[in-house]
Amino acid sequence: MSDWRAWVPRAWSLVLALLLLGPALGPGLLLTYDMVWVPDLPVRPDVWGVGSGLPRAVPSDAVVAVLDEVVPGALLQKAVLLVALVAGGLGARRLVPERSLAAQLVAVSVYQWNPYVAERLAIGHWPVLVGYAVLPWVLLAGRRWRETGAPPAMLLALAPLGSLSASAGVATAVALLAAAAGRRRTGPVVLLALVANLPWLVTGALHAADARTDAAGAELFALGADGALPPPLAALALGGIWNGEVVLPSRDGVLAWLGLAVLVGLAAAGLRRWARRSERRDVVALVACWVVGLLLALVTWAAPGAVAALAAHVPGGGLLRDGSRLLVLCAPLVAVLAGCGAAALLDGVPERTPRLVLAGALALLPITLLPDAALGLSGRLEPTTYPASYAAARDAVDGAGPGDVLALPLSSYRQPSWNHDRKVLDPLPRHLPRDVVASDELVVDETTIAGEDPRVGEAAAALAAGSPEERAARLADLGIGVVTVDRLAPGEAPAVAGRVLLDSTELLVVELDGSVADRPVPTSWAVAATTAWCLWGACLLAAPGLAVARRVRRGRVAGVPT
Repeated sequence: MSDWRAWVPRAWSLVLALLLLGPALGPGLLLTYDMVWVPDLPVRPDVWGVGSGLPRAVPSDAVVAVLDEVVPGALLQKAVLLVALVAGGLGARRLVPERSLAAQLVAVSVYQWNPYVAERLAIGHWPVLVGYAVLPWVLLAGRRWRETGAPPAMLLALAPLGSLSASAGVATAVALLAAAAGRRRTGPVVLLALVANLPWLVTGALHAADARTDAAGAELFALGADGALPPPLAALALGGIWNGEVVLPSRDGVLAWLGLAVLVGLAAAGLRRWARRSERRDVVALVACWVVGLLLALVTWAAPGAVAALAAHVPGGGLLRDGSRLLVLCAPLVAVLAGCGAAALLDGVPERTPRLVLAGALALLPITLLPDAALGLSGRLEPTTYPASYAAARDAVDGAGPGDVLALPLSSYRQPSWNHDRKVLDPLPRHLPRDVVASDELVVDETTIAGEDPRVGEAAAALAAGSPEERAARLADLGIGVVTVDRLAPGEAPAVAGRVLLDSTELLVVELDGSVADRPVPTSWAVAATTAWCLWGACLLAAPGLAVARRVRRGRVAGVPT
């Protein structure tokens, strides 16, 4: 492919990413549901997974906390989102066994512009999107490992980057096994997948006693309808997220059905062509990923009781309850088949001008069928600026006496006016330089899903005491030295005795009276977590070292006279 033809898919991918993010790339920080970024995330025990709550944001929080010491949080967030979208599209393009430019452009469009990407952006699952971006490259690297007999250096970086959350790590591990396992490679492949997921596996095991999740969440988080499409069909179209609030309005009408029909039609048209032009193992790998992702999603819809039992009795079983999240495994095959289907259709059009028109129309179809994803999901992805009181609260807590922080009211989500009245996970704890005890309950459709952090229940019991002095004393016995109150959030915030450090329109910060009990991280936890993190970091950092070593070795071999 000539140079200019190679650059067209890259430019197209960038255009799609810019059009999709739109206002999200403007000044400020994007806060939407679970996407809670702050100007500078402190490096504290819970980002390493050794706080009292389940390590749900491991290893993503630690990565951000380290990187935003160098790059401002707002800039880092935009870079992560933009690079993830572009990298994913370009990876899908490389998976297409076609020299056809149109086929590659269609694959890029389908991979970057679909309900899965739009809904994960809306709900704020950025680590999932990073894993989504890495997935095609893991499949490509697995193929290269099979061909050369040696693991590509980039795979040592791709595997950890694709495992920034537990679900993303599972998907990356499945793709790695599907693409590279076999003969003498199986052991190293399993080892790499294990090391890439060590931070959340080890820290999750440390919290095993609290890692059983509320069975009520299984049915609520199951694969759901995607607008007009019922759950099984929604899964085929890469939709079906449990939270109907983040589903785009266009999914409620005929466009959803048209989109599914077009996707299935292109896939059917491209299936035989793809199978003929691909190596058998590549076919097996992509089909295996698609089957695993689809089955895991459908199980949550068809058998929520079984998923509930798993979540309630097996530590970590709740990982599988978000039915649509692992549909990430279906996306590579869908994009590749769509690209091959486009090439097959174009083969039936002999004249140049009609071919160009049809090629352009096919590349634009995903955008046409999901139009309200444009410009930041029709304006939903609008950045904001934190009130000055948040920085003041951080300084106040930093200068307070010992102890962790309790965030009140005890509710997970906020909907502040300064965030355009959009829901977001309470952002205050992420500003503060100490571990924070905050509610991890979730209310969905008026059903409360219990959290797992035992300290939240202990703090709630302490707040039920009869006087501010008694509440402060009981909280201090729990290792809590500071209480913060979000005054814009609904819910109760019982008064506690102490010294007011900050009293603003948005926030109240109180340093408790009395002696605060010390709650150090257990030595065994520190050793286990440190070991896991060192191995994970070594894997990530080994990638450039291995690449350089191989280049030097090739140079020496090339320089040996024959």
